[in-house]
Amino acid sequence: MNSPLELLEPETLPRTTPRIHAAGAGALLFDPANGAFDAGLQQRLIALARLIRKSVGNDSLHELVPGVNNLLYVFDPLRTHPCEARALLLRLWEAAEPSGQVGREIEIPVVYGGEVGEDLMELAAGASLDVREYVRRHSSAVYTVACIGSTPGFAYMTGLPDPLHVPRRKIPRMKVPAGTVIVGGTQAGVMPCTAPSGWHLIGTTDVEMFRLDRREACLLAPGDRVQFSVKRIEL
Repeated sequence: MNSPLELLEPETLPRTTPRIHAAGAGALLFDPANGAFDAGLQQRLIALARLIRKSVGNDSLHELVPGVNNLLYVFDPLRTHPCEARALLLRLWEAAEPSGQVGREIEIPVVYGGEVGEDLMELAAGASLDVREYVRRHSSAVYTVACIGSTPGFAYMTGLPDPLHVPRRKIPRMKVPAGTVIVGGTQAGVMPCTAPSGWHLIGTTDVEMFRLDRREACLLAPGDRVQFSVKRIEL
């Protein structure tokens, strides 16, 4: 007889079927991705999280954690069998559609360049742009928060213009200050605390991304839209 965990991930599932992995006794990682990041898929996962909240009682649902094109569903295994949780995910996924509901619009003023934004000039040169044009393109884009992760309050933001895409550093810096505005790969972000990072530094902001004394400790949430504004440029 198969165990419940064996039933979660049959080897016969085709690649088009979302993969569901056990993450301990009371959590499932729902992974419908099949390749590069897909913004539409991310919005559908956010819709799935909303449907789960409506369908499951608070006593059984512990947490929903959106990741990059995946969703972690944490439940009470004494109230919900893992196979029931798996069936719920698959059933609601069929009904999940990105809605017209959008997140909040948040502006983040930035001092570009200077000591904290020490990579700005090199990145602009690498993109065959002058610094002011690089800043214009970065600040004119509208970013969408895909998920929160890595460190408390760190928002992975999609929407970085194609010419500004850049691989992350091979050797991370060991101490990047809180408030540093960064880019890495195809995404943008802001450091919520002083921590190591392999992303590139282009400026700084006074906006606090994470504060425990706020009602919502994380400033941003999945689905929010962000635009950076130019406070000044330091060359």
